[in-house]
Amino acid sequence: MAVFRTDDGIRIAYEVYDGGSRLPLVLLHHGFIASGRTNWEMPGIVDALTRTGRRVATIDARGHGSSDKPHDPALYGEARMARDVMALIDLLDEPVYDLVGYSMGAIVTLLTAGRDRRVRRLVVGGVGAGVVECGGVDTRVIGGQALQHALRTDDPGSVTDPTAAGFRAFVDAVGGDRPALAAQAAAAHAEPIALQAISVPALVIAGREDPLAVRPETLATALPRGTLRLVDGDHLGALRDPEFTSGLVEFLSGDSVLPATA
Repeated sequence: MAVFRTDDGIRIAYEVYDGGSRLPLVLLHHGFIASGRTNWEMPGIVDALTRTGRRVATIDARGHGSSDKPHDPALYGEARMARDVMALIDLLDEPVYDLVGYSMGAIVTLLTAGRDRRVRRLVVGGVGAGVVECGGVDTRVIGGQALQHALRTDDPGSVTDPTAAGFRAFVDAVGGDRPALAAQAAAAHAEPIALQAISVPALVIAGREDPLAVRPETLATALPRGTLRLVDGDHLGALRDPEFTSGLVEFLSGDSVLPATA
């Protein structure tokens, strides 16, 4: 993977895939604990986009994948990650691009789209009413303290919250850096997001069984040009539903907003 260094000294890993066309770049931002490979390459989403001719870039957020993993919460937060996204777009010298984010990455992309006029189209997945009501990933489902304990403890048996235990198991399965991820959990965005400032066409994709994306229509309605697409699956499974990929590719291929489907 290629890397660049941010203005606060963190090395960020990224990958660019050339689909052969001159259409705008699609930048994909993964969710918490995951990476560009686990969220976008392995489910076939990168391949589906490049088959249509799209150029694609994936980014490994700080603390994740092949990027640097500091343990200081002051170096984290989705707003800081949004600055990393814009720095990568500066580096790639892209005048316009489409932006896709999942879960934590959805918060990053919403914050980016509200600030960066180069964004042409926006897709956010794995989130719902929590964005509007909590200012980020839905902490009513997985509270910050429970998640931080699950990530920091050396005794997994002490993790009694089942959702937090699931996140801990995911970290161990992918070989994640638990202190770095705990630092991000401590800095997670929890302030109102200026959704009304996002004027580009936006697609919200949510799994019907995803507890972190309940009432996604609340988010789609809050976005001035938002629309909704529901797919099968829970928080991890929705990304692997073929309808997720086909809906994303279809939305990014046109100039008009798709009608909502349920």
